[in-house]
Amino acid sequence: MRWDNLGDGPSAPADIGLFGTDAVTTRTFDTPEFRGITFHEVRARSVLNRVPGASRMPFEWTVNPYRGCTHACVYCFARKTHSYLDLDTGLGFDSQIVVKINAPEVLARQLGSARWQGAHVAMGTNVDCYQRAEGRYRLMPGILTALRDHANPFSILTKGTLILRDLELLTQAARVTEVGISVSVGFTDRELWRTIEPGTPSPERRLDVVRALGERGIDCGVLMAPVVPFLGDRPEQLRATVRAIAEAGASSVTPLVLHLRPGAREWFMTWLRQHHPGLVRRYERMYADGAYAPTWYQRRITRQVHELAAEFGIGPAHRGASPRRIAVPEEPALAAAPEQLTLL
Repeated sequence: MRWDNLGDGPSAPADIGLFGTDAVTTRTFDTPEFRGITFHEVRARSVLNRVPGASRMPFEWTVNPYRGCTHACVYCFARKTHSYLDLDTGLGFDSQIVVKINAPEVLARQLGSARWQGAHVAMGTNVDCYQRAEGRYRLMPGILTALRDHANPFSILTKGTLILRDLELLTQAARVTEVGISVSVGFTDRELWRTIEPGTPSPERRLDVVRALGERGIDCGVLMAPVVPFLGDRPEQLRATVRAIAEAGASSVTPLVLHLRPGAREWFMTWLRQHHPGLVRRYERMYADGAYAPTWYQRRITRQVHELAAEFGIGPAHRGASPRRIAVPEEPALAAAPEQLTLL
C-alpha cells in the first residue's frame, strides 16, 4: 500500500514525491481524544484547489487543510477520496488523517501572488476544517489571518464547535471582506446523531455556534444535511429541527437529502444492516438508480422544510445563493476530480 512505511529513511515509498521535498511524518498521540487515530503530516506545495468549470458550485476555489475526518459521519461523501491513497474508506477515513502542516504559510504566499485575483475561497466543503485534529494542529487561525490580511472573501461550512475559538479572527475578517459561515445540522434526534455522526458535537452544541456567531453580528446559515430517509424525515422530526434552527437565529436553512456515492454507500449500508436491518430493502429500492434519492422525494422534503422555515420566520437559501448566506458541500462528482484531490 502507498501508505506503508512512511518516513524519512530508505523504506519511504517511491511516490513520496507527491508530498513535496520533505518526507511524510506519521504521528500518533496517546491522549483519549486521539487514541486510535494516526496523523500523516505532509508539506503542501499548493493549498488553493480550483473547482472544475462544469461545477454548479457558487465558488471556484477551495482550501482543505485536512483529508479524512474524525467526525466519522457514516454517510460522508468524501470517503471515496481516501481510496486514491490506498487508504480504507471506512474506518481508515475516520482514523487516518492527512494534515497539511504548512497550509497557512502556503496560502499566505499564494494570496499574495500577483496572479491571484481575490476570488472567493470555500472551506469545509470536502472534510471539516474544524474537526478534532484542528484542536492540536491549529491551522485555521493562520489560514483565517492570511485571508483577513488580504481581504479575501471566504466561506466556511462546519459541524465543529471549535470555530468559536476563532471568533475574533472571523469578526476582524468580516470587517474587511465578505465572510459566509454555515453550520451543518441535518436533524436534532439525539439517538440518530450518536450512531450516524459519532465524532461530531451534538446538534444542540452546533446550534449554539449559530447563536454565538449571530450575537457577534456574523450571519450564519444552516445546511440541514443530510435529511436521512425513514430515520430523520418524519414531519414531526423536520418540524423540531427547523424550529431549533430558527430559535438559534439562523439566517437561512437549506435542506439536502442524503446521497450515497461509492465509498460512502458501502459504509452506510453496512451501518444500516447493523442498526436498522428492516430498512435495507427500502434503501436499496430508493437508491436503486444511483447516488441520489428520487426527485419527487427531494422536492417533497425541500417543500416541507421551506414551508416550516417560513412558518418560523427564516427564509430558505438556494445552491446558487451568495456564499455570504450559505456554504454548500462540493458536488460528489468533484470529489473524484484530480484538481480537488491533489494533496500538494
